[in-house]
Amino acid sequence: MQVSSFLLPKEQVAYLISSCTLLEAVHELERHQYTAIPILDEAGTYIGTLSEGDLLWHMKHTPGLSFDTMNGVPLAAVKKRFQLESVRIDANMEDMLSLAADQNFIPVVDAAGLFLGIIRRKDIIAYYNSNIMD
Repeated sequence: MQVSSFLLPKEQVAYLISSCTLLEAVHELERHQYTAIPILDEAGTYIGTLSEGDLLWHMKHTPGLSFDTMNGVPLAAVKKRFQLESVRIDANMEDMLSLAADQNFIPVVDAAGLFLGIIRRKDIIAYYNSNIMD
């Protein structure tokens, strides 16, 4: 089996562009009911993941920040506490599985680092549950 078998393609995944504002990021997380979301640069390269925790820590350490002022804060100003590792589309299954142990989703990139989509841990578990446990 290949990593690509589990891929949820970019067209079906919500993500942020690094040039967006903090307010836009909050709206996207809320709209999709995500706790974390991939961040891409303008070229489509995966550059990190924003979590709700990142937002909360940023708000805590930014006196005077409010929903009214969030539109003036670039997403790049938010420190990312954890970096979700990505996996290349041609990686071994073992590489993907070791990341899935610690991440709810795994960003998938091509050889140039362009974001192709994600692999969700719940899809991996469902696959193994239905194919190995039977």
